[in-house]
Amino acid sequence: MQDSFFTRRYDKAIFALAMPALGALAADPLVSLVDTAFVGRLGALELAALGVNTSIFSLAFFVFNFLAYGTTPMISRALGQKNQQAAGRTVIQALSMALILGVIALSILELFAPVILGVMGAEGELREPALAYLRIRALAGPAVLFITAGNGIFRGFQNTLTPMVITLWLNAINLLLDPLFMFVFGWGLVGAALATVIAQWCGALWFLWLLLVRDRERFHVPLVFPAWREFTPFLRIGWELLLRTLSLMLTLTLATAVATRVGVVEVAAHQVASQLWLFLALVVDALAIAGQALVARYLGEGNQVEARGAANRLLFLGVWVGVGLSAVFWLLRPLLARLFTDDPAVIAVVMGLFPFIALMQPLNALVFVWDGVFMGAEDFRYLAFAMMSAAAVASIVLLLVVPLGLGLAGVWWAIVLLMLLRAVTLGVRYFNPQESVFYKNA
Repeated sequence: MQDSFFTRRYDKAIFALAMPALGALAADPLVSLVDTAFVGRLGALELAALGVNTSIFSLAFFVFNFLAYGTTPMISRALGQKNQQAAGRTVIQALSMALILGVIALSILELFAPVILGVMGAEGELREPALAYLRIRALAGPAVLFITAGNGIFRGFQNTLTPMVITLWLNAINLLLDPLFMFVFGWGLVGAALATVIAQWCGALWFLWLLLVRDRERFHVPLVFPAWREFTPFLRIGWELLLRTLSLMLTLTLATAVATRVGVVEVAAHQVASQLWLFLALVVDALAIAGQALVARYLGEGNQVEARGAANRLLFLGVWVGVGLSAVFWLLRPLLARLFTDDPAVIAVVMGLFPFIALMQPLNALVFVWDGVFMGAEDFRYLAFAMMSAAAVASIVLLLVVPLGLGLAGVWWAIVLLMLLRAVTLGVRYFNPQESVFYKNA
């Protein structure tokens, strides 16, 4: 199956899933990118406050990405086994869990907002604008998790077009409301938060209508709240994915906290650079989404040979997409730096970070595709172990940045180390015939 790296026979199935997923994934972080672009016009202080909050919300809500990453392979596997009823039960379990966890996240953010900002180092002049933004943006908590679950559900049904359409409309609403609330109504940073809340609830309600009304019978979704015991398999997968995602987000949150302690200009530049880095990385995640759905389906059918063949081809395509993104990003660096801020000091620091962001794209692509492949194989426990190991080492480096005076460059070297270690641990597992599920019966 090694020649499957170069064969094109999987490409039709891959791109049928990946291209719409690309639209959704590229559009999804645009909510933060649009906010960053508009808030950057308010000043470095507001941009820094947004940066701190973006990191907080990434940790608070992205940590529940198991609602998507766990749901997709569970539904795809059920479909591969021709078990429509099991797929429908997974839908209602995912949505019910999104409701419960969304309310919990909202309550924690509202009750402990000052404490959370203190931990992030948002003191002095940063505290007031950061707190105002946090309290409003937290109202979107349940909506964000409904959207996350909805994405995972439709991907499991091999449908990436619907999430793309919803995500594009969600972003259009945010793009319209941001300048209206911020500049026309004069609400500034608070206006950006309110625009995001409204946009995300519109997307959430759309997903709920499709799954619980329009497509409910076709997807065999029971309108009954699951018994607690029905959550057990889902929670077991969720716990392992939670450890994986929590390790990643805590490391990235720590990176922002360290940048905050380096200086206001530095954390503002880190906000711009990290959003661009995440945007490009998530573009590659379209191939990872295809990997989740295809690998889970093939394994559900008991076809390990096809699962590994598709995975090999996805890895090959991922690396080349990463190389292309690296080149485009480097060529556009002067434009991108000025797109999000007109502060000369912030622009200068952002320009200094471009080599990190651009050169990491092929590595990011490899790691993201491997993540998707392992999720499709439901090897969640190893993903958690690999991520926790890499995050622990990177976090130690981050904690040394301020004491050793390494500056913002030290923060980004720690991120490079994180991605390198992830690639090594995943590669060892994938190519080991004794450990990899893809070699069984192959």
